[in-house]
Amino acid sequence: MVNRWLDISLFELMHTLEQLRSGALAGTRRLDLSCGLQSLPAEVFDLANTLEVLNLSGNQLRTLPHDLTRLHRLKVIFCSDNPFTVLPEVLGDCAALQVAGFKANRISEVPGAALPRALRWLILTDNAITRLPPELGQRPALQKLMLAGNQLRNLPHGLADAHRLELLRVAANQLTRLPDWLTALPRLSWLALAGNPLGWRHPAPEPLGNVPWEQLRVQGLLGEGASGHIYRVQRADRNEELALKLFKGAITSDGLPEHELAACLAAGQHPSLCTPSAELAGHPQGTRGLLLPLIPSSHTNLAGPPSLDSCTRDVYPIGLRIPAATVLRVACGMADAVAHLHQRGVLHGDLYAHNILWNPDTGDALLSDFGAATVLPLEQPATCHALQALEVRAFGCLLEELLAYAEPVAGRAVALGDVATLASACLHATPAARPTMAEVAVSIKRCMDFGDAGKMHA
Repeated sequence: MVNRWLDISLFELMHTLEQLRSGALAGTRRLDLSCGLQSLPAEVFDLANTLEVLNLSGNQLRTLPHDLTRLHRLKVIFCSDNPFTVLPEVLGDCAALQVAGFKANRISEVPGAALPRALRWLILTDNAITRLPPELGQRPALQKLMLAGNQLRNLPHGLADAHRLELLRVAANQLTRLPDWLTALPRLSWLALAGNPLGWRHPAPEPLGNVPWEQLRVQGLLGEGASGHIYRVQRADRNEELALKLFKGAITSDGLPEHELAACLAAGQHPSLCTPSAELAGHPQGTRGLLLPLIPSSHTNLAGPPSLDSCTRDVYPIGLRIPAATVLRVACGMADAVAHLHQRGVLHGDLYAHNILWNPDTGDALLSDFGAATVLPLEQPATCHALQALEVRAFGCLLEELLAYAEPVAGRAVALGDVATLASACLHATPAARPTMAEVAVSIKRCMDFGDAGKMHA
C-alpha cells in the first residue's frame, strides 16, 4: 500500500496555475502542480518561506532551475512522469531536502552531486539507470532506496556504508550477483530483488488450476494496489464468492506483476496468508489474474503505510490500544506465516503492518500483498539464510510496534516481556546473529502458551 500512495494519492488534490499566480496559495506548505509545465513557474518562489513539499509529477519538465535552493524549507520533491534524462544536480544543493521522487522518467545518469546531504528517501523506479554514484553511500540519513525497473548491473560498493538503509527495491534490473555487504547491512529489513539474472534455479511450483473467465461474475471493485485491481466475484459453477486480482501489467515501485505471481504460487497455502486458490484463464484482453479468498468484512488493515515523515515505519491509528492476548495472537500467526514462506523459499519483502489484515476483536490476521516478494534459491541454503535474516529484522520491527500499542493485562506481563526480548534478538545489528523465523515462531508460540497459563493462574 505504500506504493499505491506514492503512485496515486499525489494526484488527488492538484492546485492550478491560476491559484498560484493569484496568490491564493500564499503560506501553503505543499504545492501540487500537474498542467503540462515545461519550466518551474516563477511564482513558486513566492512560497519560499513556507513550502516544504513540491509535487511536479505529470508534467513535461526536463530540468529544474539553478536557484531551486531559494526554496530553503523544501523537504520533499516529486517529479514522477516527466522527461528528465539526468537527475538534476541542483537537488544536491538543497540543504533541507530529504525525499526525492523521479519515478517513470528517462533518467540514465545520476550524478553524485545531485544527492542531497540530508537524503532519507530516493525514488528512481522505472528509469534507464545503468550505474549509481559511490556518493550514495555517503548520505548518512538514507533509509529508503527505490530502484526497481532500471538497468543496474551492480550496486555501488559505497552503499556498504549506508548503515541506516532499511528498505531497498532493486527488482527488475540486471544484477548478476549480490554483493557480500548487502546481507551485512545492520538495518536492512525490506528487500525486493526478483527479476534479476542471478542464475538462481527454482523448482516448478505446484499447479493451482485454472478458472475460466466465463465462470466468473464480477460484482464490484474492492480495491486497488500498485500492481492490480481487486474485484469481488462470484464463481458460477460453485456458487462461491471470491476475490479476483487482475494485474495491471506495468512496473510498480516493488517490481513486475509476473514476479508477484511467481511468489504467490511458490508460497502455497497457509491459514495466515492471503494466497491464491486458482489462476484466471481466458480473460478477453489476456490479462493475468489470481483468485483469492474473500477477506471477511470484519478484517481491516492493522496500520497505515509509512508517511513522508515516518519514512520506513507504519502509521497506526491515534489512541490505538491492543489487548495483550490479541498482540500475542497476531504475532503468533504472522511468525508462523513468515516461517512457512521462508521454508518454501519465499522472501515476502514487504512485511509491514499495513499489509496485515486483522480482526481487532479476535486477533485473527492475514499477511497479504506479495508485490515485493522474491523466490529464493533453495539449493543455496547460505544465500537463503542470509537474505531471510533481513526479513527477521522486519518482523522485529513489527513486534516492536505491537508491543508499543499493547495493553498490559495481569498474567500476561511476563509473556510480553519475553516477546520484547525476542524482538531485540530479531533487531540484532549483526544479521547472522538473529534467530531464524522458524525459531521465532516456536518462541512466540511458547510466549502465547505461557501467557494463557499465566492468565489462568492470575
